[in-house]
Amino acid sequence: MMPEATVHIVDDDPTLRTALIRLCRSAGLSALGHRDAADLAICDARTAPHCIVLDVRLADANGLAVQEALRAAGSTVPIIFLTGYGTIPMTVRALRGGAVEFLTKPVLADVLLAAVTRALEADAAALSARTDRRALSDRLDSLTPREQDVMLCAIGGLMNKQIAGELGITEITAKVHKRRVMEKMQVRSLADLVRAADRLGLAATRQR
Repeated sequence: MMPEATVHIVDDDPTLRTALIRLCRSAGLSALGHRDAADLAICDARTAPHCIVLDVRLADANGLAVQEALRAAGSTVPIIFLTGYGTIPMTVRALRGGAVEFLTKPVLADVLLAAVTRALEADAAALSARTDRRALSDRLDSLTPREQDVMLCAIGGLMNKQIAGELGITEITAKVHKRRVMEKMQVRSLADLVRAADRLGLAATRQR
């Protein structure tokens, strides 16, 4: 398990909520209990993985509506639903909304912990990808406007001489700019540069 990971238990049954918190903590996870979704404020700038174990039928809210509200607010935290009366349409709606699992009460400890593990691993992977993309974006921002122009030409397959002609600069200058682009973007090959550009959603100036 991931010791820095946090599981949010949202259930208005205090007995069940306490039992689920203890179960998660017994597996080495940090767990927080919530009587309702009102105080379920999870910072999306977090660096550690989180997941939510959410009861479908809360005293003052529908868990599916809570899921939709969280997604509408931009939350990407994985959700595991618990319900005592699941239906197929309800399950489909939850899964289409991005739920990791839809479990029926009473749930076996091993089944719930397995779902929690999948949710936390998925969130950890998403956080890592987001961090990598942010670092990549920062590298792109470090390029001068001219270096960005050269990068777009390079990922389009243009050689140094062609880049020079495209931008109205000398071949030597194009070569220097291209080398600086490779250094600043922290890539070792043109293929790596193309992959980085793809991850950033950049389009080449033109294809050769």
